[in-house]
Amino acid sequence: MEQKHSCIDCGTVNCNKMQSSYPPFCLTTNIDPTLLDSAMEEYNDPTIRSIAIAAAEVETENYCKMTRLEETIEFAKKLNAKKIGIATCAGLIQESRTVARIFREHGFEVFGVACKCGTQKKTSIGVPEFCNATGENMCNPILQAKYLNAEETDLNILIGLCVGHDSMFYKFADAPVTTLVSKDRVMAHNTVGAIYQADKYYSTKLEP
Repeated sequence: MEQKHSCIDCGTVNCNKMQSSYPPFCLTTNIDPTLLDSAMEEYNDPTIRSIAIAAAEVETENYCKMTRLEETIEFAKKLNAKKIGIATCAGLIQESRTVARIFREHGFEVFGVACKCGTQKKTSIGVPEFCNATGENMCNPILQAKYLNAEETDLNILIGLCVGHDSMFYKFADAPVTTLVSKDRVMAHNTVGAIYQADKYYSTKLEP
């Protein structure tokens, strides 16, 4: 199957360096003007613009100084968020309790929902029975999102939801979502560790 070339096939990031050398397939030099205009138009929405400005300010003011946890606190402050929602994996409930405590110490109201909330069986939605090997009760990211929607949170923090479950949470959440922890049970939730080792110790594990 022929692959369409894109930014991942370039890697020079000259679009960021403002240099003049670009590959023939460059998405910047070959961009559809209507697509660019459509994207830029979205920033006229006051909510979207406030998120973009807050994100840029947090990056600039704390570049290589703050941890992601600290940056998330600053981001919430810049958004003038009052109520923080936490969507957590049940397996990371202690870490989420620590995060909640820290945010409360910074003056935020915090409401958290664990993935197993509601206690529904996996098989009730058509999940194959062999998946019960990791537990009979389903993760319910849609319920987590709807719970936090009902609580009218201003900003949601995702902590360790499984691959795919996080996708559903993003889809159904009303408030903006930022990810604090990406789950990787093997790498102690350091997901980039496997990437750094992709051409070394992990090369055989990542082969098709």
